Amino acid sequence: MLQDWYIIKDVDKLDTPALVVYPDRVKYNIALVKTMVDDVSRLRPHVKTHKSPEVSKLMLGAGISKYKCATIAEAEMLGMAKAPDVLLAYQPNAPKLNRFIKLIGVYPDTEFSCLIDNQATADAIAEAASEKGIIIPVYIDLNIGMNRTGIAPSDALELYLACAEKTGITIKGLHAYDGHIHDADYAVRQMRSDESIEPVLELAEAIYDEGYPAPIIIAGGSPTFPIIAARENLECSPGTFAYWDRGYELAYEEQPFQTAALIMARVISLPDETKLCIDVGHKSVSAENELSKRIYFLNAPELVFKGHSEEHLVADAGAGHQYQVGDILYGLPYHICPTIALYERAIVIDNHEVNGEWLNTARDRKITI
Repeated sequence: MLQDWYIIKDVDKLDTPALVVYPDRVKYNIALVKTMVDDVSRLRPHVKTHKSPEVSKLMLGAGISKYKCATIAEAEMLGMAKAPDVLLAYQPNAPKLNRFIKLIGVYPDTEFSCLIDNQATADAIAEAASEKGIIIPVYIDLNIGMNRTGIAPSDALELYLACAEKTGITIKGLHAYDGHIHDADYAVRQMRSDESIEPVLELAEAIYDEGYPAPIIIAGGSPTFPIIAARENLECSPGTFAYWDRGYELAYEEQPFQTAALIMARVISLPDETKLCIDVGHKSVSAENELSKRIYFLNAPELVFKGHSEEHLVADAGAGHQYQVGDILYGLPYHICPTIALYERAIVIDNHEVNGEWLNTARDRKITI
């Protein structure tokens, strides 16, 4: 009899809650993402989702050479994996800048770059790099709607030209993240993506008209990945595809990635005739969404959640349910990225059996640097 893909035959080996990953499905996702661009060199996956050396090595083995990350630890993980090209999609200041420069020295096989969105940061990076006798590649961080970091494209030409003339840094291009665009309707998503990227393309043309090489443009995230991939020359930065999750599975049907990471849970109490208490609290699954959109149990889809606290999830199973204390539940997170950060390791499941573990090395704020 065929078993559901997620069933673990020797599940009694696992204490819960536990993060489990299915490598065959991860490999499928990596192979699929490569088919969605015309050239693998246009892929620059974000590693914030998986934070795993093993997943990074699978991507490297598949010919993906460029990466994006958000923390020094994620950058170091990629350096340890010998990734050729790593963008720290963050502006390093003060101690973080010192750590970044040390990182460059410790992992010479990797070209590390970073973001800037103002002259003061550019000057600080250039000065620190010059003192060490190195040149740091930088990208201008553009605000195209996220409204957190970044300079408006209409204001960025002067900064770009100034950086192009500074010693200690070399200007590589533009970074335009559009995480504010996540409409389920593909046509709406495409319209909003087209509107947000147009000022970036105009800026790139203005830079070229000033006599500089055409800047590299790193754009988009997972929701707009197919839209950015359909354009010419832009580098794409999907990240969630490695593991995928319930939220994106429901929202973006045009991206047929397989969910590849689950949270194993157990029923630990039956508080009354309709309720279950499950060992998946805020510390076990990302809890920023409303209660019904935190976890989806593949083998118990009818459960209605009633309460969620640090160590417990209370669900209503209805009168006459058959659940017992000790029952195993296979939970698919709605948001996998912050969920991974709650676990130091992922248990590997091959052919329905436990087969080792992958450390989520970059969940830590510091590895060695």
